[in-house]
Amino acid sequence: MATNFWTSTHYKELLDQEEVDVVHNLDKQRGITLDDFKLIKLHMTNYIARLAQNVKVRQRVVATAVTYMRRVYTRRSMTEYDPRLLAPSCLYLASKSEESTVQARLLVFYIKKIYSDEKYRCDIKEILEMEMKILEALNYYLIVFHPYHALPQLVNDAGMSDATQLTWGLVNDTYKMDLILIHPPHLIGLACIYAASVFKEKDNAAWFEDLRADMNVVKNIAMEILDFYDTHKMITDERVNAAMHKLTTRI
Repeated sequence: MATNFWTSTHYKELLDQEEVDVVHNLDKQRGITLDDFKLIKLHMTNYIARLAQNVKVRQRVVATAVTYMRRVYTRRSMTEYDPRLLAPSCLYLASKSEESTVQARLLVFYIKKIYSDEKYRCDIKEILEMEMKILEALNYYLIVFHPYHALPQLVNDAGMSDATQLTWGLVNDTYKMDLILIHPPHLIGLACIYAASVFKEKDNAAWFEDLRADMNVVKNIAMEILDFYDTHKMITDERVNAAMHKLTTRI
């Protein structure tokens, strides 16, 4: 596995926001808007997290699965790759790439348990077939770097040990956005520490200055995280269901 982010495929495949915010033509034909696109990805992020909780895998596996899902949708449409099958299949693949393998039959069991809606139902064969399609869509590049590794040390160095849980929660929430496709993970981690400093009303300006990180980028990411919390309050089940319903309507 690559140990240097800057020489990894993850770094080489970072995208601009404009490249991420693209609704594919097949999805547009179903009436899916950019807002719908983001809502569905958020819903599937929560779905992956819920499944992962049931099959008991580490947060890193969840983060990798969500990254795969979000990366696939920069290249393939939701019409071709149904999110309700893609999400558990990404979790299955991530569990293997992160060496915490979960059996497909266990995922199938918990999907039935979590969702009564038959549209979410799938069998082992479908997960295995979708896994191959995901591998192809990702060009078999499975390495994902996350902010978690350096986070404890950074939080400690920043004198923010009392905000460890808060910062960790902020990092987890960044996967509800597309930040991992756009920014290096260490900057996302720093942005979460910056946001935690704002919440805790702690002045860490000198510490950030010593790091010589690009503070404009760090602050912009932090603002995006804080903005997400504001807009998240306005997301209702009705809006999510309406977006998901567009996937099932015939063109």
